[in-house]
Amino acid sequence: MPAADLEDELFPSTPGKFKGERNAHYYFMNRQLHRCFASTSTMFLWALFLIALTASYLSFQSFVDTGSRYFSASWGGIQWENNVRKSAEIRRSGGMSVLVTGAAGFVGSHVSLALKKRGDGVVGIDNFNNYYDPSLKKARKTLLSNHGVFVVEGDINDQKILEKLFDTVAFTHVLHLAAQAGVRYAIENPHSYVHSNIAGLVSLLEVCKSAQPQPSIVWASSSSVYGLNEKSPFSELDRTDRPASLYAATKKAGEEITHTYNHIYGLSITGLRFFTVYGPWGRPDMAYFSFTRNILQGKPITIYRGKNGKELARDFTYIDDVVKGCLGALDTSGQSTGTGGKKRGPAPYRIFNLGNTQPVTVPTLVGILEKNLKVKAKKNVVEMPGNGDVPFTHANISLARRDFGYKPTTDLQTGLKKFVRWCGSSQILGRKILCDP
Repeated sequence: MPAADLEDELFPSTPGKFKGERNAHYYFMNRQLHRCFASTSTMFLWALFLIALTASYLSFQSFVDTGSRYFSASWGGIQWENNVRKSAEIRRSGGMSVLVTGAAGFVGSHVSLALKKRGDGVVGIDNFNNYYDPSLKKARKTLLSNHGVFVVEGDINDQKILEKLFDTVAFTHVLHLAAQAGVRYAIENPHSYVHSNIAGLVSLLEVCKSAQPQPSIVWASSSSVYGLNEKSPFSELDRTDRPASLYAATKKAGEEITHTYNHIYGLSITGLRFFTVYGPWGRPDMAYFSFTRNILQGKPITIYRGKNGKELARDFTYIDDVVKGCLGALDTSGQSTGTGGKKRGPAPYRIFNLGNTQPVTVPTLVGILEKNLKVKAKKNVVEMPGNGDVPFTHANISLARRDFGYKPTTDLQTGLKKFVRWCGSSQILGRKILCDP
């Protein structure tokens, strides 16, 4: 049947009963279509509503999560800011507010305590790396916390956390002690020295140059910068362009970098060249510490000897004397002169030796330890390898004595006796980890 005939058969055009049926059919179809479209529109509106509701929930959840992170974040939250501000409060007339980098380190923890005890505000930052047992650093952090010093766990290469600290507190001073320490470790992990001692230093200086107000900066250089210098005692005026180790080279680079920031941006800079610092809460990688541990454990110790059988000597400096030197340098640091990252006038740039001025040979050091430990050491004497060590160090401290009255008072016998007493104290967490036989 043709298509037209089929259409006429179903929907005849002639008058009669079939016309009513056709109209009824049209009505039925239109009603169904209307219901269909009405139902579709309703479903579409419900879908839009559900989408909007879901989006609102996710947005609210994101807000709640963000707020929760802000209130409870490891750094940057409200509680964190309150801790930073409280720790930075100055409690003495003419006091200072100091950011101490490497605060959970050996020198950093001692200076932080000394600053806090005299009424200065102190906030610490430390990355708690595993160069040596982090448990000792955590123990120092606990000690600082017990005395009201808040230590932020963070890396000085993280510019955001540094900026946040300066946004929270207008620090008057920075004591920069964070660094990758050790001469021999540079052979194993050279990149860590560039990361911490150069890149980290630049990150800190970048934040300091833009801070309002600019802080005065005191930082730890090292006696290692004297390198292959044979003149004794070492003076700040001696040449330092022949480093014997990568560690020394990074510290020398630090002196040049800080000079640049002083010259361009007006930052007040004081560099301190530490000479073999030792004492309680010290670094386990240092000879006096590792000797003590091995002697107590009945293990042999290795004593290096220089060329032609010459004994190595170091200008061992007790931690309390170094702390006094750090405080003196901070107190006399002068002001930075830049604003908005621009220099407005000349600012102080200084470098000082902090030593004891009395070099002692390594065998003499071992003898003092044997006496205090009441144990004879098992010694292996070998020639010094070419690992960056130098045969001797000897500090000329006349500049530090002149400018801030630096005067070391603790000889090696007295200092090692105090260290051994610390190792033997059952109150010290570090003993159980590092000093026990």
